[in-house]
Amino acid sequence: MSFNLNEVALLLVVLVIGWLLGLMMSGRGKYRRLWQDEQAVHRSAIKERDARIEASHKRIAELERHSAAPIAVGATTTAAGVGHGRDDLSRISGVSQAQESALNQAGYHRYGQIAALNAEQEATLEARLGLKPGAIAHDDWRGQALALERGDSKPGLLSRLTGSH
Repeated sequence: MSFNLNEVALLLVVLVIGWLLGLMMSGRGKYRRLWQDEQAVHRSAIKERDARIEASHKRIAELERHSAAPIAVGATTTAAGVGHGRDDLSRISGVSQAQESALNQAGYHRYGQIAALNAEQEATLEARLGLKPGAIAHDDWRGQALALERGDSKPGLLSRLTGSH
């Protein structure tokens, strides 16, 4: 069996490539050590990030516990606070399910928070919900929320007409 010059050259190239791959894959190879070092740095960075996120979630939960009003318009809820301490804001006449969801996203979860709105907060909410200016005052959300907070079962139009709020 005889080899021509091209076959010998091809065989040498394959041997050199195999030798280089073997060096890179060996446990003593510098590239393997660099890769392992980078993995260790990445794992520690992930642990640090998770610790910062956990500390942030604890701080947010603490602030939400101590705050009667929303922290800011657009404040989001944390996973720990979802579903706890919320009133059915859609019971207020003029508040749809979609608007209730938008109110919750804005940090308003209780009737007391709606009852305590000032004119500036009303204007901000009207813009956020796409309502006409003055719609919240016109539908008397604050009065209805106050009545619901006191335990009145139907705070809507009937209570406004009878003056029971």
